Amino acid sequence: MPGDYRSIQCDTANGVARITLNQPPLNIMDIAMMTEIHNALMQIHADNQAKVLVLDHQGKAFSAGVSIQDHTPDKVSSMIERFHGMFRVLESLAVPTLALVDGMALGGGCELAIFCDMVIASERATFGQPEIKVGVFPPLAAVIFPRLVGRNRALELLLTGDVIDANAAKAAGLINQVFPVADFRQKAGEFIAKLTALSAPVLKLTKRAVDRALNMSVNDGIASVEELYLGELMQTEDAHEGLNAYLEKRKPVWKNK
Repeated sequence: MPGDYRSIQCDTANGVARITLNQPPLNIMDIAMMTEIHNALMQIHADNQAKVLVLDHQGKAFSAGVSIQDHTPDKVSSMIERFHGMFRVLESLAVPTLALVDGMALGGGCELAIFCDMVIASERATFGQPEIKVGVFPPLAAVIFPRLVGRNRALELLLTGDVIDANAAKAAGLINQVFPVADFRQKAGEFIAKLTALSAPVLKLTKRAVDRALNMSVNDGIASVEELYLGELMQTEDAHEGLNAYLEKRKPVWKNK
C-alpha cells in the first residue's frame, strides 16, 4: 500500500499500517500534505488489513503545525475543510490508532497526535497549542482536550498557549507513555508488538466498546457493551480460541476472525 505520495510515506506490514509525515525538519502541514494524509487514511479504511495504525514522522518534529500560508482568507475555508476531513476519517477507523512523537508536536501537529487513541513520546517530545498567540484557537483541541484532561486544564493549555514536555503531558493525561530518547524506537516497537500479537477483531471490538459507552450513563453503557459482547465478540472464532487456549494452558493461535 505504498501509494504515490510526496509529503508522506504510507505502508502496511506485519499488521501495522504506518503513515509517516515526511517533510522534515518540521513537517509543516499544508493543504497538499493534508490531502495525502486524508487519502492514505481512506486507503487504510478501505483495505481493512491492519491491526493498528501508527502515525510517525521523519525529522526532528512530529509536526510544528499547519502552514500559516494556508490560513489566508482565500485558502482558510478549504484548509479547514481538508484538515477536519482528516480527523473525521481518523475517527471512523475501527483499528486502534497510535502516534509516535520524538520531537515537537505543536498546533495542528499536536492535534493530530493527541487525536489518536494512544500517544507514545520520547523524553524530548513537546506538546502545545500556541494558536492563541496569533489570534486564533485550535478547533480540534477544543473538542478533544476537555475529554482527556478536563475542562479547566484544557482551558489553561489553550488559553495560555503553553508548550509542555512529554512528562508533563503524560501527567496531565494527554499522552500514554514516555520513553528515553536513546531507545525510543525500540520501546515503541515493543509497545506496538503488544497490539499486533492480539486478535484483530477483538482489538476493534474493544475500541468500539469503550467509545460506545463513553458518553452514556453507566447503566446505558453496561447495556450497550453487554450487547456488543454477546452479540458480536462471542460470535468471533478468536474469542473462543483465546478462552480455550487459556483452559488448555497454551498460546492462542489467532485466526483474526
